[in-house]
Amino acid sequence: MSNIVFDNVKKSFDSGLQVLKGVSLTVSKGESHIILGRSGCGKSVLLKCLLSIFELSDGDIFVDGISVRDKKRRHEYMRKFSILFQGNALFDSMTILENVMFGIKQLGKKTAECKDIAKEKLEAVGLDKTVFDLYPAEISGGMQKRAALARAIAIEPEILLFDEPTSGLDPITGGMICNLLRDTVRKLNVTALTITHDLKVAEFLADRASVLNEGNIVWTGHTKDMKNCGNDFVEDFYRASNVILDKKLN
Repeated sequence: MSNIVFDNVKKSFDSGLQVLKGVSLTVSKGESHIILGRSGCGKSVLLKCLLSIFELSDGDIFVDGISVRDKKRRHEYMRKFSILFQGNALFDSMTILENVMFGIKQLGKKTAECKDIAKEKLEAVGLDKTVFDLYPAEISGGMQKRAALARAIAIEPEILLFDEPTSGLDPITGGMICNLLRDTVRKLNVTALTITHDLKVAEFLADRASVLNEGNIVWTGHTKDMKNCGNDFVEDFYRASNVILDKKLN
């Protein structure tokens, strides 16, 4: 298990837009932490900074004491992560089995071992041999999400990152995926960081949650405390989310 420390993280772009204005947050080892916020608030930018896709403008990020800025230890830093992308990011030209094998091969394992591990992980997320030789376009969105999760856990990461994990899924399938994610995190005993705007996902998956607004973390705590936390924005976000959910249900 690993811990993540965001230390006064700032990110501006050449246009002059400052998206992150000083984010400080610690995600403890073994914790399932959710970052909540409206679309465009900087959640994805923060995730990309963590993954070193975007270079920090100021501040630092540490994973087990290793700085994202430490180029000499970049491989050691990046090896700790695996991510379940919002769009699944499966390779269209590869079968489901080949997709899951892809990351394992990068670890230098032999093909036969890669295949055995991939099959094991696919079965662990509820997919059987009937889909192994199919292509992503030939299976449902829910199955694609399961396959992408199998690929993410196949390399045995210390940290799992989930980017809007139920985006594009119907409520029933989304609920099934949430159950699968929660069970996977518990079974593997890993640290998990999820970004989402979906309060129900946060309530289901989170040990703790943080709310990002206008480039800053404005609240951190248990989702059950959001309703009466004393922060106007967080309470409004909570009420608005529940109104939207009620309308969907009706």
